[in-house]
Amino acid sequence: MSRYSHRRVQYDVVPEEEQPPSDQPSAEKLEPFMGVKARRLASMHRDYSGDYLNVSSQPLILKILDKQGDRHVLFADKVLKFTGTGKMKRRFLIITDFALYIVDPDSYSLKRRIAVAAVEKLYLSKLCDNFFAIVIPTEYDMLMASTRKTEIVTVLVEATKNTSNFELDVIFKNRFEYNPAADLVKEVHFEEVEGGVKTRILRKPDDDE
Repeated sequence: MSRYSHRRVQYDVVPEEEQPPSDQPSAEKLEPFMGVKARRLASMHRDYSGDYLNVSSQPLILKILDKQGDRHVLFADKVLKFTGTGKMKRRFLIITDFALYIVDPDSYSLKRRIAVAAVEKLYLSKLCDNFFAIVIPTEYDMLMASTRKTEIVTVLVEATKNTSNFELDVIFKNRFEYNPAADLVKEVHFEEVEGGVKTRILRKPDDDE
């Protein structure tokens, strides 16, 4: 019997949207990916604009940021967040120089605020997919998917350097664990197949199972 639960969640990778070629980003900007990540050509030649939600014209989002005394937006876009039960939920991810905000796009309610300094590491596969895990040891981790994953990682690495003088670990593995809840461990498997990447999310059983 497998040491993993038979319950599996399999996702097809959403292809990264096509973008017209532009000047190639500098090696410094791509430092977390140099020599490790098999990155899409479109991702390599993409201009970063940061705020894809036009936060300055979103009064409900500005109200959330104002309440925290936070207005310097580094990144804002729609993402998919994966719950501990394997469900996908659409969310706004907003990154400022001090925190990450997870906002419900329907109710515009703040679901979670994470200090940038609380993020310890990021997990990504070595393949061309949209998934990334944010590891927060003092709370619980998050698994997300975004076609702008490269930009998100770059922004988080730079924000961490600027706010806490801490080098954020960016780890590339085709199999990694994350904790979507205090008592729950999940493992994400990536496999290159014809036409793309197969992604499986498995629940890791308790030691006494």
